[in-house]
Amino acid sequence: MKKIPSARIAQLLFLVLFLVLFIQTEYRGKDEISLAVNSFFRADPLVLINYVLAAKSFTWLLLPALLMLAFTILLGRFFCGWICPLGTIIDLVTAKITKTAPIRALKGNLKYWLLFPLLFASLFNVNLAGIFDPIAILIRALTFFFYPLFGDAVRQGWVGLYRIMGDSRDYLTPGYALLRDHLLPYRETFYPLAFTSALLFCLILFLERYEQRNWCRNLCPLGALLGIAGKFSLFKRLPTRLCSDCRDCAVICPTSFDSEILQKQDCILCMDCLLKCSSARVKFRLTGQPRDDAAYLPGRRMILGSLVSGFALSRVVRFRSPSLQERLLRPPGVTDERLFLEKCVRCGECMKVCLRSALYPAIHQAGAEGIFTPLLIPRLGYCEYNCTLCGQVCPTSAIPSLPPNEKKRTVIGKAVFDKNHCLPYAKKINCIVCEEHCPIPQKAIRSERMEERDLSGKRVLLIKPYVVDELCNGCGICENVCPLEGKSGIEIFAVKDKTPLRASALVHLKR
Repeated sequence: MKKIPSARIAQLLFLVLFLVLFIQTEYRGKDEISLAVNSFFRADPLVLINYVLAAKSFTWLLLPALLMLAFTILLGRFFCGWICPLGTIIDLVTAKITKTAPIRALKGNLKYWLLFPLLFASLFNVNLAGIFDPIAILIRALTFFFYPLFGDAVRQGWVGLYRIMGDSRDYLTPGYALLRDHLLPYRETFYPLAFTSALLFCLILFLERYEQRNWCRNLCPLGALLGIAGKFSLFKRLPTRLCSDCRDCAVICPTSFDSEILQKQDCILCMDCLLKCSSARVKFRLTGQPRDDAAYLPGRRMILGSLVSGFALSRVVRFRSPSLQERLLRPPGVTDERLFLEKCVRCGECMKVCLRSALYPAIHQAGAEGIFTPLLIPRLGYCEYNCTLCGQVCPTSAIPSLPPNEKKRTVIGKAVFDKNHCLPYAKKINCIVCEEHCPIPQKAIRSERMEERDLSGKRVLLIKPYVVDELCNGCGICENVCPLEGKSGIEIFAVKDKTPLRASALVHLKR
């Protein structure tokens, strides 16, 4: 009977855990999410290191990542071979792919040329690690493309099944209710950058055509970071070189043995060599010798080149169009744009749980630095007055988790009427849709009655809405429900002063 490696069992268990947490990171009829896939980010050392370098601070939310780094120094790069969900998917999906010749351009220290510029860019307050982090790449592909596609396919398939069943379709209702409440996405939303996210994920799989675990060997910045930490591990594989009479490990090993010497920083502790060694020579033992003779890092040229590259990268990506800043609306609780960009890992979890489809990944609105970060687009959705889900699932608290009462007073932006489009102003037609939908109890949008002449010269009684700035929190529902097609008659604009609305001010205005 074929023995299943312990690493493969662990891989499958962690992949199931990842998928369960991913599905549970969704609105399921409750105001709180107790289980979320952000746990994987909080155990991600790449997120930790870049957060500390960029924000110049530490958060206890990332304590699991600190522990993961400590265990990697002790045991080696086990995360990649036992836990990483992207690595597991690579192994499962590409197991039968016939390999061709390795791509020479990817060989060598390319992963370090990706890792170190990212670290130095973070040191200069630009955190771009989330763009290349393997867990973020996987979650974005699932959130933006595959999960919505799955939900749409199931719903359309169920509609077709209903038509086939005819009068007997009521028997299917419990089954659909079970899927809807526990498996399907709550909303039918398709995102910008969905195809880009899916393409990046598929490209990683495509690289397997050339070499096993190609992404992990040559590109993954998280793997490179864990490899550096694992280099000092006391957990060592013996023998450290290929046996002269066998050499099977060169074929068995998914990430190393490109030369005669086992590159310790590349070993993901999958234990395949241990199980498949015909001579039973391979052993993994704790030793008192953390170092070996295999060179694994370039010298000063790499460090200096990465420092210059990181600095240049941190300057280049900050260029953005000033004209777009007025509509740069961030999730509730984000008061400092710079601090937000330093903390955000671009995972997309906040967009996935947004009740009213208000959050979408930024493309160019925040410049190259802000790509994949959450952006509120009121014309497509609005921030639900009682919802705090985005802050609950944010792994680094870039979006703070606020109590409901505090969140209601949090300012996202301010509403402004465009009198060239708003119906009562532009066409002398009564409309108070925005006032009716305003969720603020004291109404941040109110109206006044006045007698005017319409476009034909006839005297009419007009109801003209106006905004009470002291009450408006910029939730965006007014812009979202405006009955005009295309451009709305009222729009939400970003403001520099995001001081929360004070309860005393509300009482005063109510009087």
